[in-house]
Amino acid sequence: MSMSLTELSPPLLKRIAEEAISARAVAHASLSDDAHAALRQKAIDLLRSRNAVLVAHYYVDSELQELAEETQGCVADSLEMARFGLAHTAQTIVVAGVRFMGETAKILSPEKRVLVVDSAAECSLDLGCPAETFSAFCDQHPDRTVVVYANTSAEVKARADWVVTSSIALDLIRDLSDRGEKIIWAPDRYLGDYVRRETGADILLWQGSCIVHEEFKADTLLDLKQRHPEARILVHPESPPSVIELADVVGSTSQLIHASQELDAPLFIVATEEGILHKMRQGAPLKKFVAAPTAGEGATCESCAHCPWMKMNDLQRLVDVLESFENEVILDETVRARAALPISRMIEYAGQRVKRA
Repeated sequence: MSMSLTELSPPLLKRIAEEAISARAVAHASLSDDAHAALRQKAIDLLRSRNAVLVAHYYVDSELQELAEETQGCVADSLEMARFGLAHTAQTIVVAGVRFMGETAKILSPEKRVLVVDSAAECSLDLGCPAETFSAFCDQHPDRTVVVYANTSAEVKARADWVVTSSIALDLIRDLSDRGEKIIWAPDRYLGDYVRRETGADILLWQGSCIVHEEFKADTLLDLKQRHPEARILVHPESPPSVIELADVVGSTSQLIHASQELDAPLFIVATEEGILHKMRQGAPLKKFVAAPTAGEGATCESCAHCPWMKMNDLQRLVDVLESFENEVILDETVRARAALPISRMIEYAGQRVKRA
């Protein structure tokens, strides 16, 4: 009997994704420099002729990040990607990231065509929170406010009262708690636990995790810090508590990038997906950035902090999608409209925070 993707364990899914990437890497490596340059120019020409804009996540390959910026697209976190697509005049949004990011873009821009570079690019947090199971869990706790992380499907967002990003999680949960609300948090248990410890809120956690962030190792990170006392440690809160405890800065992708530019340090050890290092090096070219260790004792590498699904986005797939308009994101309108409510609520809340600041 065949199994659906959501029935496979995250480690097995990761291996499947890595095998697909390896096969594509072989084909990509066979291109000559001239052929690669021609492929890149073809992507640029197609974006223009298709009235399309490329929005890329910080975690995808640096080539796609640079292409997005060169063609007046954007490189950002998942929410800003969707907001950029909403504000842009292009009628087609091409999302270089993972599936839930394409869905979020479609939720906010229902009248536009939204394409994902690779429809097989998943997220372990999304996969680990099936909508039906999560909805039943929420039904068991009707007195709790449902807050879900952006890394969830449209169906899970449609079941929520709030959608939240890591950049506003602490403020929002603190405000909800001050109003006496008890929380269901999904899907990342590490981020949820961090928020609970920092705010003291009454939070019931869904037990999901990110296959990248949960692999960071506190003991080897501490050893690396002792060898480089001048370094500052930047940690995404999807990481285990023991890793968070070692951080100089804990924050979202955008907050970590800002910290890398503002802090006066020559070396940064970064505990999030290694794709973000490209943007950090762009913003602070005189500083050194290394990925935090993920490997255990006896491993052949020190850090393998990469999301295989993010790496499924590549130049050839981008060209294929622009030529064929395949991988279009299609959502049930009832689900889309319901999911738009907690996202809009979050955007309004974030805007109010900016005004107060």
